[in-house]
Amino acid sequence: MGKPPLLRVRMEFLQWSTIALVIVACILNAAHISATAQGEQDPDDTAEETNSYILDKDLPKFGEPIQNLTVPVGREAVLTCVINNLQTYKVAWLRVDTQTILTIQTHVITKNHRMTIAHVEGRAWVLRIRDVKESDKGWYMCQVNTDPMRNQIGYLNVVVPPNILDYPTSTDMVVREGSNVTLKCAASGSPTPSIMWRREGNEPVSAGATSLNSSTFSISRVNRLHMGAYLCIASNGIPPSVSKRVMLIVHFPPMIWIQDQLVGAALGQRLTLECQSEAYPRSINYWMKNDTIITQGKHFDPSIKEINSYKVVMKLTIKDINIADFGTYKCVVKNSLGETDGSIKVYHKNKIYRPPLDEFSSSSNKIMGTGDSSETWSIDGTIEKDRDHRYRDNGASYSEDQREKEAFVDTEGNSHASLHGVFAENGLLICICYALFILTISVR
Repeated sequence: MGKPPLLRVRMEFLQWSTIALVIVACILNAAHISATAQGEQDPDDTAEETNSYILDKDLPKFGEPIQNLTVPVGREAVLTCVINNLQTYKVAWLRVDTQTILTIQTHVITKNHRMTIAHVEGRAWVLRIRDVKESDKGWYMCQVNTDPMRNQIGYLNVVVPPNILDYPTSTDMVVREGSNVTLKCAASGSPTPSIMWRREGNEPVSAGATSLNSSTFSISRVNRLHMGAYLCIASNGIPPSVSKRVMLIVHFPPMIWIQDQLVGAALGQRLTLECQSEAYPRSINYWMKNDTIITQGKHFDPSIKEINSYKVVMKLTIKDINIADFGTYKCVVKNSLGETDGSIKVYHKNKIYRPPLDEFSSSSNKIMGTGDSSETWSIDGTIEKDRDHRYRDNGASYSEDQREKEAFVDTEGNSHASLHGVFAENGLLICICYALFILTISVR
């Protein structure tokens, strides 16, 4: 006979409840076991940790960190390692990058005679490096031979003042006028030096120069104004700064400037003629008359005054003019690149002098040079040319005025004609409107 349904349901509920309670009990028991295992320690492990703490307390300790140093080359570097409670342990200094043992206790191991070691006040180990070189730069380690090893490190920075290198730095240069020039300067040092260019004597750098604050200094189309001494200056904040002098020499053929090409003088007068010349290499300068070189004497006194390395003022003094002194004088300038001359005509003041058309007036200036640089200006010729142009320009202006007047007349006539046409059209339109108005009234 089967069980009632209600009883069967109750039995199944009790069975499942019992199973759930068993599972919960198992989980709680496992958690308790785990917590107990974590909370408890093996007595041997506890004893070992206690002994380790006691041993660590008795081991040597570093009293202070090693200070990083920055030392100029050639000076002395001092690295200090402070150790407390050293006991019987040993101290050593090592070079980190090369793994080289430098010292052990008070003994120097390395063969570097510039290094010494000292034990100061029982706790400081002082490493000294005399005459420091740039190669001494790097990390240094102070080590105690505990187990495991204890160590600390410090950095030695070696700074080096700038030094200008002979190569590829430029030497004195000789160039032709009009060419392009590049000066170079190279320097070593730590930190890396910066380079700038200046003219000697604080003279201004002429136009065409670029890159004054770099290792290269360029001048396009160099001319005689660029000639002179230039300084390459290297600095990196470590004194002293250094410089190198580079001389730039510009070669060009002679040129002559004459202020007055026609000079009047009276008999017995003292007269001085003058020419200005520029040339480099330095030129030979002299005066001539009738194809004869004029030399120093009682009657003539030629002189030369140097303005700078390439500019010269030539003067010829005639002390007591006589009839034979009237005529044409030449100032001649020549160097290895060419030759040029200029003429000055001396005439008798008491006579009315009428120069030929091909000569210059007394107020004219003349510049003469060799090659492509020869140029001549004539004020008289320019005046004549300008006068012709002025006449032509006036004629052109007159024709243009006439054309403007004719155009104005034509325009005015056309304007009147157009106005009459407008009035005629408007009158016709008014008449038509009036007729329509009358027609409308009549219809009404």
